[in-house]
Amino acid sequence: MSSALMPSTAHRSFLAFDFGTQRVGVATGNSLTRSARPLRTIAATGQGRFDAVAALIDEWKPDALVIGVPFHPDGAAHDNTERARRFGRQLHGRFRLAVHEVDERYTTTEAEGEGAADVDAASAAIILEQFLRTLP
Repeated sequence: MSSALMPSTAHRSFLAFDFGTQRVGVATGNSLTRSARPLRTIAATGQGRFDAVAALIDEWKPDALVIGVPFHPDGAAHDNTERARRFGRQLHGRFRLAVHEVDERYTTTEAEGEGAADVDAASAAIILEQFLRTLP
């Protein structure tokens, strides 16, 4: 997985994921507008989840992927931290796209506070916007 930032001279598109064991929120965005929008939530596990991700990658043709990695409020890792990272490694292995990790603490709370209809997809958009702000 790549943690290096991409050059700002190129227009890059991204898909972002808010990983959960039962649902994965998905958002899209790009480096030109530096904005993201929720797409949908994948409510599948196992191969069904990866089939749904493959369809989104085929449709949106992102240059790279972004995944939210959860931590405790004090920054300590927990079980879902490793699960999210494993999901990121699986995405990289299956789709051969760079995967960037973003600390996703409080994204669900923020999405709920904004009254999002699809909290998981809205959380993915927040994760992606956080990543886009780090680009040069």
